[in-house]
Amino acid sequence: MTNANDGAGGRGRATLAYTGAMLMLATLGVFVHELGLDAITTAFFRCLFGALVLALVCWWRGLFVRANFTARLVGLALFSGALMVLNWVAFLEAIGRIGIAVATIVFHVQPFLLLGLAALLFRERIAAHQLAWIVVGFGGLVLACGLMPGGVQGVDVAGVACTLLGALAYSGVTLTTRTMRGMPSPLIALIHCGVGVGALGTFITLPAAGITPAQWGWMAGLGLVPTAFAYVLIYGALPNMATASVAVLTFVYPAAAVAVDFLVYGHRPGLLQAAGMVMIIVAGMGVGLGWRWRSARAARA
Repeated sequence: MTNANDGAGGRGRATLAYTGAMLMLATLGVFVHELGLDAITTAFFRCLFGALVLALVCWWRGLFVRANFTARLVGLALFSGALMVLNWVAFLEAIGRIGIAVATIVFHVQPFLLLGLAALLFRERIAAHQLAWIVVGFGGLVLACGLMPGGVQGVDVAGVACTLLGALAYSGVTLTTRTMRGMPSPLIALIHCGVGVGALGTFITLPAAGITPAQWGWMAGLGLVPTAFAYVLIYGALPNMATASVAVLTFVYPAAAVAVDFLVYGHRPGLLQAAGMVMIIVAGMGVGLGWRWRSARAARA
């Protein structure tokens, strides 16, 4: 009985931690908007402050041991780190172009891109019900971005392209890290941030008047809240969560991001845009939870 209660309590704590992490990620757009720097500079400082905190976490947990740094694992971590940095830069650029809510929702076509990459690279079969959800998801993408006949003129195509590039890069991160058994997740995140610091450091652009104290605060918050703290909570929760729970709770992030964008900046999506956002979220949950399309006759049977 005690073991069962402990297991239930552990799953409950993991669920709360993961939900908290999704809510932290939902604040990303606010930090980016208030910081007011270009995407590369913002991503660099996100990586810098995130790396400092994650290094302390890894040291405290005793993760800096030789067994965690085999040549294969380090190579995969560096490769996935390059993809992660590309994802961060592209997504931050998208936020600046098409806004927090739209960029975050559109980014969550990522499960469909992941299925496509897995089919292309690993010959994994895409089931009929998954294909149906992909169609629904990309229909939602069209509505969410305003890519309707007569409405394309007002769409920042570059912003949408940056979002999809970021989602594609993150799909590559997911596929790569699946094969990295043996390296603790916080250490992977630290290496990812380290790659960002090294790759972006020579390309940053600082304001002519220098960085204000307020901007330093937003930088630190960006590296701490939706980066280091969120990843620590996510990586700590995932081993104790069922796949179905992760699939559902992941969509707390885009829903909360839309709410934050409205509460902080008053941005309200239009009716068609909102319908597209709902379609993407439902389709993503359908893929993650394996929902199947059934005819009325099959349902009665």
